[in-house]
Parts: sequence; C-alpha cells; structure tokens
Amino acid sequence: MVKILEKPATITWDYDEEADVLYLSIGEPRPAIGMDIGEGIVVRYDEIRQEVVGLTLIGLRARVMKNLITPH
Repeated sequence: MVKILEKPATITWDYDEEADVLYLSIGEPRPAIGMDIGEGIVVRYDEIRQEVVGLTLIGLRARVMKNLITPH
C-alpha cells in the first residue's frame, strides 16, 4: 500500500520563479523517483518506504493566472 501524507513532520517548499515550478517536500527532502501523473504534476515517490515524499507542480503561476482571468 502506498502511504500518502501520514502525519509528516514538516512540509518544505521551493519555488523556481524563472522556470515557474513549485517543489514541495514532505519531511526532509530525500532521493525519490518522479512519476509524471499528467497536467504538469510530478509525484516524488520513495520506492523503499513506499510513500509519497513530494510533489512538483510545473507552470504554477501560469495556472493561477489563467484561473484568475478565466471566469468559471
């Protein structure tokens, strides 16, 4: 079973403004494989512990701006 957000100690983030990419790490950043799940979202997964350890959101600013400008 894959563990997702089982009471992490901390969530850290880093935003690359030039690339418009947000990196979120659950707990301390650690080696993981990246799985592209579509729509500019990459899940970082620790195969040994079988848990999600982070997310990468590509094009975050562009998405926010599109949704602010486009009425729903």
